[in-house]
Amino acid sequence: MDILFDPNINRLSNMELCRLYMDEFVKSKERAMMLAGEAYYKVDNPEIMMRKMYRYKENHVSNEIEKVEDKAKPNNKRAHGFMHVLIEDKVNYLLSKPYTLACEGADEYLKLVQATLGKKFQEKRLMKMGVKTSNGGICWLHPYIDENGDFKTMIIPPEQGIPLWRDNDHEELDGFIYFYNLDVIEGKEQKTITRVELWLPEGVAYYISDSEGEGWDLRLDSEKYLNALSGEEEITEHFTMGSTPGKWEKVPFIPYKNNDYELPDLKFIKTLIDAYDKSRSDVANMFDEVRSTVYALRGYGGEDLGEFMRNLNYFRAIAVDADEHAGVDAINSNQDITALKDDFDALKKDIYDFGQGVDKNSDKLGNSPSGIALKFIYSGLDLKCNRLENAFKDGLEQLFWFVNKYLDITGQGSYYDKEIDITFNRDIAINESQAIEDCQNSTGVISDQTIRENHPWVKDIKEENKRMEEQEKEQKERQQTVTDMLAENGAPGLEGDES
Repeated sequence: MDILFDPNINRLSNMELCRLYMDEFVKSKERAMMLAGEAYYKVDNPEIMMRKMYRYKENHVSNEIEKVEDKAKPNNKRAHGFMHVLIEDKVNYLLSKPYTLACEGADEYLKLVQATLGKKFQEKRLMKMGVKTSNGGICWLHPYIDENGDFKTMIIPPEQGIPLWRDNDHEELDGFIYFYNLDVIEGKEQKTITRVELWLPEGVAYYISDSEGEGWDLRLDSEKYLNALSGEEEITEHFTMGSTPGKWEKVPFIPYKNNDYELPDLKFIKTLIDAYDKSRSDVANMFDEVRSTVYALRGYGGEDLGEFMRNLNYFRAIAVDADEHAGVDAINSNQDITALKDDFDALKKDIYDFGQGVDKNSDKLGNSPSGIALKFIYSGLDLKCNRLENAFKDGLEQLFWFVNKYLDITGQGSYYDKEIDITFNRDIAINESQAIEDCQNSTGVISDQTIRENHPWVKDIKEENKRMEEQEKEQKERQQTVTDMLAENGAPGLEGDES
């Protein structure tokens, strides 16, 4: 759903604008897919978890066959965590290792940026955003200044944010609607309200709603305007530094996109996962009710087949009429387990192929695959991560603008002209023994620095360089000590030898 906003031709009030866009968004297919992505990641696969079993029953009044739910029928719900595994692998592969920031001749500036973002920004923000982005197709990071004047960031789940795009390419924002539910206690009753925030370049408006659905009975959120400089105004400042109001001059919400179409990973393999869940659950149901046996009844005195199955399951016996031809014959219909297994294996392979993941139980991995084989096996994951990496680099570049604005506001310097190079260090699977051998064979061919950077045991190249310098210094000191001792004892051939 594309939501484009033109402030020059828009004639709706801000409150009416929020109502209109929220009504469209909550009913959209895009939001439904966002919620589904979160559910499949948590292995609450809706298609199988909400599945009901039915039987057909004759309505003696209307003489029609009715479809009714059969709660006595086995209904195994085997949800499989494919999405959880695929997304965890993807996020850890790209974002688990510390990223590298570089800015030529601006070490002090980099220290300010890292101090402003905080030490755990990657662990608490980037990796979580990687999951949210993969689940929802897009995720939002909201930079803000808290009551203590500190720079902070907050993740906005995709299903709670409505972007008001300026362009069809979804690159610039004219506004952003953030809404979320909150449980409150009024008097002696607990109820759920919806808080709504409309963020514009010139400020923010806060609303509140007591009910969800058509209309959204929005009203101004009076609590948010208690400290506003002008209580009569609907739009208030983005933040306050001390007693001074301030504005970002931009909409402070940064998109982190999963791909160009802002589609979640689930979109590409949902039907395959649903088929796998259903097939595995059907097999479990088959074993529970011994579906391979069909009963042929002759002279059965019961009223219907449902009563027959209940008596058989409970009493392990049934009563038939006293007719010489009466009886029950069991007709076996054996299931082809091999064919079922082949179908499961094919579905599983398709899920990993089209989900661009790595099946770690695949025979392709073997015991110790070579570096070339690993690159081939991880090629799909690499391609998927390339898109995410580009989007996250763009998101970080936008975030640095807000960091620069904060540094400017707080008098720590003006750094708008500085450009930071971002490098994501992927957690690449390698054949360690082969990698070490390649490093040894590269001595004298390439620099020691490059060899260290590619050695599998080196986690932090700066720390490793520091250790190497200390080691070389200690070796020189020991060598010098030995040389001095030999010189004092008049060892031949050494400097200072008088013989």
